Amino acid sequence: MKIVVIGGTGLIGSRTVAILRQRGHDVVAASPKSGVNTITGEGLKEALSGATVVIDLANSPSFEDKAVMAFFEASGRNLLAAEAPAGVRHHVALSIVGTDRTPENGYFRAKVAQEKLIQASGIPYTIIRATQFMEFVGAIADAGAVGNTIRLSPGLFQPIAAEDVSALVADVALEPPRNGIVEIAGPERAPFNEIVARYLKTIGDPRQVVRDPDALYWGGRVEEHSLVPLGEARLGRIDLNDWLRRSRPAA
Repeated sequence: MKIVVIGGTGLIGSRTVAILRQRGHDVVAASPKSGVNTITGEGLKEALSGATVVIDLANSPSFEDKAVMAFFEASGRNLLAAEAPAGVRHHVALSIVGTDRTPENGYFRAKVAQEKLIQASGIPYTIIRATQFMEFVGAIADAGAVGNTIRLSPGLFQPIAAEDVSALVADVALEPPRNGIVEIAGPERAPFNEIVARYLKTIGDPRQVVRDPDALYWGGRVEEHSLVPLGEARLGRIDLNDWLRRSRPAA
């Protein structure tokens, strides 16, 4: 089966491509570097020719509110428009748990817009909403830092390893379309501030994490359940301690 992975050279894409190829599928790792650009439309028709499944893992190069909205709207429209004449039978897109519960966050608003385009396209689809990646915990800590203090919400956090995300994306891509949403998350749930504090301790970072219910997450207020699944979710296998042990040398 031919599967096109948009963003196929990124953190999740490269792993997903490798898994699907190991399972015997004809996989195209599409990206601007390979001549496939969802913003300009360049190379889309050729890449999608004969494709059964398209996995959209494209990400905006800018997180500025207007820029990220423009990216996901343009990319989504161009990709879906090219899929229809190609006869694509399953569109899979990676989104974020809680996109519709944190409207102050411009990135989340853009992902909601992307999801709506998919739902209205008429192409069979599955939207995968993932919790935040463990690989981004360091950047999250830095975003909340003022000097040697990091202020973070005590809202619940359930990070998932990129390795698990890729495996679950590959699984969903090979299943029948849900025409709905599948949520995925890490196996452990704990307050945001506690998880980041454990990460910093493991890598020997002396900065202090302060529990602050008013702390914002990328511009959005975080309530207790803003960033975790509210119902059933598929869970990854790698827990935080395991991931921290693996990551310590690199950190």
